[in-house]
Amino acid sequence: MKGNQDYTALLKPEIISSIKGLSLIAKVVVDSYLSGLNSSRKKGSGVEFSQYRGYDPGDDLRMLDWKMLARSGKYFIKESERETHTTVKFIIDASASMLHTEQELNKLIYAQILAASIAYLAQNQGDGIGLFAINDNETYSLLPSHQAQHFNKFIHSLLSIQAGGKWPIKVNTATLHSRKERELIVVLSDLYEQNQEISKLVSELKSPRNEVVVFHILGEQELTFDYSGTVVFEDLESGKQVKVATSSLKEKYINSLQDKIVTYKEQFLLQGISYEEFIMGRPIETALTTYLKRRAKLV
Repeated sequence: MKGNQDYTALLKPEIISSIKGLSLIAKVVVDSYLSGLNSSRKKGSGVEFSQYRGYDPGDDLRMLDWKMLARSGKYFIKESERETHTTVKFIIDASASMLHTEQELNKLIYAQILAASIAYLAQNQGDGIGLFAINDNETYSLLPSHQAQHFNKFIHSLLSIQAGGKWPIKVNTATLHSRKERELIVVLSDLYEQNQEISKLVSELKSPRNEVVVFHILGEQELTFDYSGTVVFEDLESGKQVKVATSSLKEKYINSLQDKIVTYKEQFLLQGISYEEFIMGRPIETALTTYLKRRAKLV
């Protein structure tokens, strides 16, 4: 694994489904991302090289200066002091709609890859990581820890998640976060809901002391409605099927989906919650950028 390896070659079900494979993907994604962003080391405004230097692959990620990242968009190592640690909690939608599959990979798999990559970066900078996955059949949970060996437990818990059922009508948010502690909550979901049950939960998670990031996972084909002829669509949660002529439905579907996305953006923005679309098959690095910006607000 040298240089900026193309991690896309690793995105295969048989690799992702193992602890070793998913851990490797997370490492390659993060290492290549940080290396690529720091190819330029020009001195930025207000940077003192007696205290800062550009990030090098292999540097202790706990020494990254998050405030400098927020101001300049560049990664610097602060050599004189260590930043305060925090806790990163992942909440994954494990309902049946997350089984929507494109190019052999479903939404849940992408949620697992995103969570593993962000968690790898978080723990290597000294943050604690925890995991919750939710459907109306079961709640998976792994309480946060800062211990080095916790990452393997985190990956094992990620891979144990089985999507099925629906999102619960009501979730006890007290079990998911603390309103008294400084933490970053990362929600990974396709936001498939009947009565705003997911978006309401996200709203309840926000507090003055935390940051909340929502990654709205969408398929490329789902987003563009790239279908032709007459197609039978199945609701993965209810099992209901409907046959449609795609040409007559495409414009209406796309407009409806875009309206929904705009509504989420506006709703979450007003609540101080970060909303980002993540399109399956597109670069995973976009999620790391969002995470790092929100992380910088906590230090």
